[in-house]
Amino acid sequence: MTTKSEEKVPIPKKLEQTEEFMKERVGLGVSFDLGVRKFQVLKKGLNLYYINGLCDTEFVIELLKELVDLNEHQKLNTHIFTLIENRLVNQSVTVIKTLDELVDQVLTGLVVFVLEGEDHALVVDVRSYPGRTPSEPDTEKVVRGSRDGYVENIIINTALTRRRIHDERLRFEIIKVGERSKTDVAIGYIKDVANPNLIESVRKKIQDIKIDGLTMADKTVEEFMVRQGYNPYPLVRYTERADVGAAHLLEGHVLVYVDTSPSVIITPTTYFHHVQHAEEFRQSPAVGTFVRWIRFIGIFTSIFLLPLWYLFILEPSMLPEGLAFIGPNEQTNMPVLVQILIADIGVEILRMAAIHTPTPLATAMSLVAAVILGQIAIDVGMFVGEVILYVAAATLGTFATPSLELSVANKFARLFLLICIAIFKAPGFVVGTTIYLLFLVGIKAFKTPYLWPLIPFNIIAFIQILVRKSIPGSKIRPSIVHPRNRYKQPGKS
Repeated sequence: MTTKSEEKVPIPKKLEQTEEFMKERVGLGVSFDLGVRKFQVLKKGLNLYYINGLCDTEFVIELLKELVDLNEHQKLNTHIFTLIENRLVNQSVTVIKTLDELVDQVLTGLVVFVLEGEDHALVVDVRSYPGRTPSEPDTEKVVRGSRDGYVENIIINTALTRRRIHDERLRFEIIKVGERSKTDVAIGYIKDVANPNLIESVRKKIQDIKIDGLTMADKTVEEFMVRQGYNPYPLVRYTERADVGAAHLLEGHVLVYVDTSPSVIITPTTYFHHVQHAEEFRQSPAVGTFVRWIRFIGIFTSIFLLPLWYLFILEPSMLPEGLAFIGPNEQTNMPVLVQILIADIGVEILRMAAIHTPTPLATAMSLVAAVILGQIAIDVGMFVGEVILYVAAATLGTFATPSLELSVANKFARLFLLICIAIFKAPGFVVGTTIYLLFLVGIKAFKTPYLWPLIPFNIIAFIQILVRKSIPGSKIRPSIVHPRNRYKQPGKS
């Protein structure tokens, strides 16, 4: 049975009734930014509803000039509604028939014309959202390449993507999410490339979101889509680069654009999607491969360097003679594990302090705090020098990880291995590493194995992970997304 709140109330033919509805429902006359402009066109009342700040005033004025001009150059006509619709010189004019649609469109930033004696209204898209111009993202900088990036405006973001893919099969499906926020969420994909089951899965998960509003924009959408829980490892990839988003669309991925967010969600993704960076593809294949291997070493260092060093301290007999110098030469009153944990937490505090410090002071604060605190801790005998060295090396590996979410998750793995080694020593390292790998193997996002192409093993795809192939040599799309068209280059079938 349909409740009263769910009924679609038609637009009344009397302008006074519509105005009264807007006063009760939306706060017309109370909210200063919600307005109505009343005027006469061919002896009939015409009301314009709008939100200040969300629509372009110059466009609205031009529309009003066209309509007012009808009074001087047009005779009375029985088809005034059609006449007005033809005079609205805008590329996006839509007819609506219910008051709910009227409210939704006005609050989204569109303007609505309601004509006396008509049970439908005209919606004109003259939105001009406040925001910044496209610029290079701070977290995905490249030496060479485009300097434009996604911004908080979903219209600009889809336009940046279309600028790179002029394909008639590129689709952007729009869905409103949030009972109160009614946030625009767009699903982007290439029709003859993306897997229909993946598209339907993403679409259904977004349509099933039941919440008042998307306060955290894309992050809220992600948590509804993948149900991550307390798993620290990212199950979707974020990007603020339009070229990265376009590249994934051409591979068969589905992208999710959320209004008010400069980040675009890429699905599905694996662990190895999070370790790639645009810089590798802006260099020659040889240089790109070298950069990728260095990055792999940094990621490996961020996870295993500290646990291995701590293991060698507890089990010095495991060290070969050539590496016997590894380990602290000085004794302190504080256990080494506690030193490592304090130093690791201290680095996190410094990182957070740098984020919350004004930009001109952040670099100076970070360097001074790191050097002074580290040196004083050594001088007073709280830390041994090697602890600072290895924590700093592990931290550099963390910063070398392209994905912030993955770098933080890897820190969880490092702490887990340290605790296992502290309790069980060498067996703890073996068992802890095994549990860690099994945990990664068990993760799936949109039915995609997280460690593909390593587990399950796909030799062709794994070689492409290790070696940055040239673009002419990359003819096949990744099989993990199950693309409808396997081949990237024309002439294949």
